[in-house]
Amino acid sequence: MEVRSLYRYARISPLKARDVAREIQGMPVSEALDVLTFTPRKAAFLVGKTLKSALANAENNHELEVDSLVVKEAVVDDGPMFKRFKPRARGSAGPIRKRTSHITIVLTDEVAAPGGAAKAADAAGAAEEG
Repeated sequence: MEVRSLYRYARISPLKARDVAREIQGMPVSEALDVLTFTPRKAAFLVGKTLKSALANAENNHELEVDSLVVKEAVVDDGPMFKRFKPRARGSAGPIRKRTSHITIVLTDEVAAPGGAAKAADAAGAAEEG
């Protein structure tokens, strides 16, 4: 079963948050929490907050065992931008884009089969037959 948690309008640039989110994909939840705890970045705090929310959803709403959960997806999408202007020389103005993010964490308790090995075996079998 998949459990989802979404943090919308996080006040961080998506580029900065994606670096942290990529690190925890495919990890068991306990290991992902350890990595996020010891990563000294604002994005690690926000992604950790979303991961803890997904854990609470799994435990309370779906009655799943927390120890068996794995981070299936950690996705950071663009949110709306706050557009501001900074005064520049000779009466002009320079744009400032304050970016926001939508952070999505998906946990699963299913063990993923190695898809690459199965596809390679099927392709080899098809090549031998034909």
